[in-house]
Amino acid sequence: MKITKTLPAFKDYIWGGTKLKTNFHKDSDLAVVAESWELAAHKDGTSGFQGESFDLADLFEKDRALIGTNAQAFERFPMIIKLIDAKSNLSVQVHPSDEYALAHENSYGKTEMWYVAEAEEGAGLYVGFNRDLTEEEFRRLIAENRLQEALNFIPVKAGEWYFIEAGTVHAIGKGVVIAEIQQNSNLTYRLYDYGRVGADGKPRELHVEKGVKVSKLTKYVPDKRTSCEYFSCESADISGETHLNANEKSFIAVIILDGAFETEGERYEKGDTVFIPAGHGDCVLKGEAKVIFVRI
Repeated sequence: MKITKTLPAFKDYIWGGTKLKTNFHKDSDLAVVAESWELAAHKDGTSGFQGESFDLADLFEKDRALIGTNAQAFERFPMIIKLIDAKSNLSVQVHPSDEYALAHENSYGKTEMWYVAEAEEGAGLYVGFNRDLTEEEFRRLIAENRLQEALNFIPVKAGEWYFIEAGTVHAIGKGVVIAEIQQNSNLTYRLYDYGRVGADGKPRELHVEKGVKVSKLTKYVPDKRTSCEYFSCESADISGETHLNANEKSFIAVIILDGAFETEGERYEKGDTVFIPAGHGDCVLKGEAKVIFVRI
């Protein structure tokens, strides 16, 4: 398998906008592209590869050597890489740990990382709480639609990383585009949704009881990690030539957040995620670009 770009799955959630189409060159018939699942092998969305007849799920099942030996520890592809455009606030939500999710949902939990690709003036993220809460106070704030009062709001700018461990209550704020690298799970407990209704005209489902059980109620402490057991991430600037080596341990996914580069006779630009198979060996990226490298 040669180096190639991925073919994403797109999601048109009600809070999404059009920046992934206009700014990141995503080609979709959807009027709204809230999420672009750049590298995914999940029942809710699987990515393909340009010029190949197979998708990532096929590759993991049939030719795992191209994923890398580090993947042998996992029964399924361990991560999902997304680009997310929040035209409106996402719901206030929480993801359970593996322990809880496997016991109650027949699913894995979800730890994730956010890299701020773009941010409008005054935009930010809700991550954790601005003080310690009791379970009683937490429930009361939800019931009274006042949960935002206790959320820790962080004004953000492009280039910042945020590690969101399972159990951390969070929400992406309007006006932010992020690259999200997350555990391979689509399990979310929605705690508060600003009274919005879905496409059916009804309020979107909340999961308060489960959410309360898995939420960390202590004051938020910044988490500066950029890796965990499921993924390792590094942001970088390509200027001129950058040399990479994709050894047998892991593929390298290169998310292009700005600019463009060429490698092995092909050009890739902002919005592309380039997949370098495990075992490919040395390659050279030539150009000017802001990127994220992701490995297992």
